[in-house]
Amino acid sequence: MEAKTNAMRILNKNKIVYKHYVYDAKTALSGVEVAATLNQNPAQVFKTLVTIGKSKQHYVYMVPVAQELDLKKAAECAGEKSVEMVKSKELLPLTGYIHGGCSPIGMKKLFPTFIDESAQNFDSIIFSGGKIGCQVELSLSDLQKVVAVKVASLI
Repeated sequence: MEAKTNAMRILNKNKIVYKHYVYDAKTALSGVEVAATLNQNPAQVFKTLVTIGKSKQHYVYMVPVAQELDLKKAAECAGEKSVEMVKSKELLPLTGYIHGGCSPIGMKKLFPTFIDESAQNFDSIIFSGGKIGCQVELSLSDLQKVVAVKVASLI
């Protein structure tokens, strides 16, 4: 059994049941490839995106891997004039996670977090477990027990 990630430790500590998947990160590079590798519906597999608003506040957004975050909608739901993606090199010092292995659970700080409303269409959603090659699956309501995720139209 591989080492637990910070996200998994938080889920375990909160007694939240989840599935976890391991995949070869050399063969699955994009979120869509990860979904295919895991034989999962790409609409059910979410990527975690970190942005910075005009106010310099950071926000986290979760959208299906085959979709793009609509930055106008993202800014609107955060109450910002605009938001832009954080640069890859800023991700690790900011969140404790690297690009491709960023989980909404267990970041260094709790940032306002939003998930696309399509997550409500599924009994469970799949997203990064906190490192490349690791995904976790749990219900949106269980995710909301450890991260104050707000549902919004993001794509």
